[in-house]
Amino acid sequence: MNVEISAEGKAAGGAMEEERRKRLEEFASSSLLATHNLFLHGYGGKPSEYAESLRLRCLVKMNDEFPRQKPTLNEASHQSFDAFIEQQLTRAAPGKVDPFEGKQQQGKAQAQAQGQPQKTEEASSSALGKVVESAAISQEAKLSKIPSKFMKKSVTTAPTSEQQPAENAQQLAVRPTGMPVFNESRALARVEEGGLGSVLSLKIKKMVKPRWHAPWKLMRVIAGHQGWVTCLDVDPSNKFFVTGSKDRTIKFWDLASGQLKLSLTGHINTVRGLAISGRHTYLFSCGEDKMVKCWDLETNKVVRDYHGHLSGVYSLALHPTLDVLATGGRDSVVRLWDIRTKAQIHVLEGHTNAIASLIAQEYEPQLVSGSHDTTVRLWDIGTGRSVETLTNHKKAVRGMCFHHSEYTFATAAADNLKVWKCPEGTFLRNISGHNGIVNAVAVNEDDVLASCGDNGSLYMWDWKSGYNFQQLVSKPQPGSISSEAGIFAAKFDRSSMRLITAECDKSIKMWKEDENATPETHPIDPNFRVAFDSQRF
Repeated sequence: MNVEISAEGKAAGGAMEEERRKRLEEFASSSLLATHNLFLHGYGGKPSEYAESLRLRCLVKMNDEFPRQKPTLNEASHQSFDAFIEQQLTRAAPGKVDPFEGKQQQGKAQAQAQGQPQKTEEASSSALGKVVESAAISQEAKLSKIPSKFMKKSVTTAPTSEQQPAENAQQLAVRPTGMPVFNESRALARVEEGGLGSVLSLKIKKMVKPRWHAPWKLMRVIAGHQGWVTCLDVDPSNKFFVTGSKDRTIKFWDLASGQLKLSLTGHINTVRGLAISGRHTYLFSCGEDKMVKCWDLETNKVVRDYHGHLSGVYSLALHPTLDVLATGGRDSVVRLWDIRTKAQIHVLEGHTNAIASLIAQEYEPQLVSGSHDTTVRLWDIGTGRSVETLTNHKKAVRGMCFHHSEYTFATAAADNLKVWKCPEGTFLRNISGHNGIVNAVAVNEDDVLASCGDNGSLYMWDWKSGYNFQQLVSKPQPGSISSEAGIFAAKFDRSSMRLITAECDKSIKMWKEDENATPETHPIDPNFRVAFDSQRF
């Protein structure tokens, strides 16, 4: 059946198609115009600032850069701060319209039409006060976690004026050791003078001046082991020290004379870790034979064995105030032991490679572990969980140590030495320059940091500034080849006057400061500058 379309039908269809085409063209042209207007306005220029956003951003920035001093914004400070905000808002180029201004006016008009109350300057000022107060409370919560041992009081005198009462002239600030006090009135004056750029650069870039230290020299070489000396520890009474070796023995040496006092046998493979208890007459040892032993130093016999590791045990750490022993090794877990009952308290899982170093302290974090998986973990020994994982290192972390007076610790790897702040594990700075695999680090009470390399290098650093004031190279003893110059462990004695190193050439070396050195004979390099990326990672 053939259906013929009349001329009227064809005309009607053509008219509908033409109308559809015109509508599509109108819609496309309106969309292009809207897009054009959107990107044309203020093209290439700096966007205008919104007053409330700018005010909040500046306050958050100030609190972030100066968190150690509780901010107290009085009436004069509010006035100067509001003047600074108005100054920033009036810096817009002439002829430009603030897009937020139109929205504000529109919002005000709608509020007036609906009879809603408008926000006043007093309300916004109180909101800012709440922001600052909440930030100060969070900062006080952080400071409350810092033990009193690492805190000190300091009184800073603030400039008095007519607007500032005399009782506010002295502000008592409690802060961690070595951290500067921020004076808010000076900061606000800098804000008024410099504008927004100065707010962003309010961070104090304190250039730490290197402290002079006497250079160290070789004092004594002790021989007696028949294999690599892999670990050591110093007696809390500072009368003797112990060393462990690949010859499977543990030897006791007199600290003053360097004479051999005693040898213990019991391990069937390399001894990798030693720790002398300061609360009991016990010595703890671990080795590649999967064994962890407790020795009674009164009878010189093994009194306890701790079984549980599935592979070699590479490190151990003894808690200074609790009867808890931590061990870690090739099975990638840290095991906590009750030294009295031999019971396994926790198995701390999280590392994915062998654990190379462990350190413990009585404050949080009470246990820190470094691994060949390039991470450092901070552990809560109460719950048996990792509270923080530090991933800044790019190489295996083989050595760690706590600072004696600062609430900090250092970690060593082939890429860098890094300093961290407790208890959160906040990164502080890099100490760069020891090119090689660093097996051990130690710091004494004079803020001398020693780092020991796998190539026999021994670097001495100033802890505060990271200044490398001496580079030593340990010479292999006669009968050893040049590749046996590595240093596996290092410890300062309790007086901080002697450094003991355990080395690959089967010897133990003792180092001391050069008593004839002076700042004139060994001056500090005047061209020393802190590395540009010392706080980058």
